Order: sequence, then C-alpha cells, then structure tokens
Amino acid sequence: MRDFRIAPSLLSADFACLGQEVRDVIAAGADIIHFDVMDNHYVPNLTVGPLVCEAIRPHTKAPIDVHLMVKPVDSLVPMFAKAGADIITFHPEASEHIDRTLGLIKESGCKAGLVFNPGTSLSYLDHVMDKIDMVLIMSVNPGFGGQSFIPHALEKVRAARQRIDEYTAKHGGEIWLEVDGGVKVDNIAAVAAAGADTFVAGSAIYGQPDYQAVIAAMRAELAKVA
Repeated sequence: MRDFRIAPSLLSADFACLGQEVRDVIAAGADIIHFDVMDNHYVPNLTVGPLVCEAIRPHTKAPIDVHLMVKPVDSLVPMFAKAGADIITFHPEASEHIDRTLGLIKESGCKAGLVFNPGTSLSYLDHVMDKIDMVLIMSVNPGFGGQSFIPHALEKVRAARQRIDEYTAKHGGEIWLEVDGGVKVDNIAAVAAAGADTFVAGSAIYGQPDYQAVIAAMRAELAKVA
C-alpha cells in the first residue's frame, strides 16, 4: 500500500493571514505545505520568495515543498533552503545543468525533485533517477491557480509511476510521485489509481469554508484505491 500525502497549495490561501492559513490547513489533516514560486519570466505570474517561506516556517513542523517556477534556478536554491524548505523541485527547462542543480539542492540539505509540464518529456529522468526524491507531474500549465485538470496528464502519471517502480525495485530508495493542478475530491481517486502518492490541491481546499471536511473527503476517496 502506498502512503498518500495531501499538500495544499498556498497559492490559493488568504495571503493577508498566511501563518494562520498554514496552521489551519495542517490542523485540518494536511501533510505538506506546497509553496509555489513564480518569477514572471519562466511563467507569466509573480508570487512569493524566500522571505515568505521564512515567515511561515515557524507556523508548522510539516514539510514545506517549494516548487520553483523560475529561471535561472540555482541562485534561489540556497536561499530557500536557508528559509526552511524541506523539498525543492524545479523544471528541467529552467536549469542550465540539471545534474548540478539537483546536487545543489541536496548539498543545501533538502530533498530534490523535477517538475514536468504537460508538454515536457519524462526523458529528462533518464540519467538522474539516483539524485531525485520526487517527480512532480503538472496536470495544468503552470502559472495560475484554479485551472482545470488536463485528463491527458494521467498517462504521464502512469508512465512516471512505471519509471519510479522499475528504478526503486532495482536500486531501492523512495521517490514520491506528486501531481499538481486541478486536483479535487472528484478526481483524486483517479489520480491515485494512475500512480500518484502526493496530491497538491489549492482552490479545492482553500476555496472551501471547511478545510477539514474537504481533506476528509479526499482521504475517503483515496481509501477506495487499492
């Protein structure tokens, strides 16, 4: 049985009271805080930086999963590690040298992962499986919250799961498979059945009045997946 993890995205939280939003969603049963960083360069939006990560760090002991949608990547890695990130993921297209960026994340004391847009080939994984702790499949095109899930992403999730299982069966270790974009109560079971174990949900959680009820409903759906 896979362990399932729910990772609410702060992109959809109330930024006027971010610390409280972090505390509330973890108290409601979430496992991870997903922290979206956009630079208005790699993606057409501008969000938050290391100072905000540092500000929320004292509000939870849960892992902070920093998703860098920025280019270049390397200069921000040590800054987010110092700010309290536990996991740092980035897009291979945004790095001048993927292996070096992964190494920099590890050297900074964080878990490392690669993020795949709907149109990005999984072939970037071919030579770095030994250096990653997470594969993140985007089920929307990155840049804005509240988008609809792209059904074709399920095929990529299945393909990523096969790669991960083949690698870990041969070499051991653990690699999480996260999905981000349009995940909600109605489709989380299908995403899990395709092979995901970690689920980013923004507006599906933060857009609702009762976080605990939504997370409980998600877990009930996940419990149906063998």
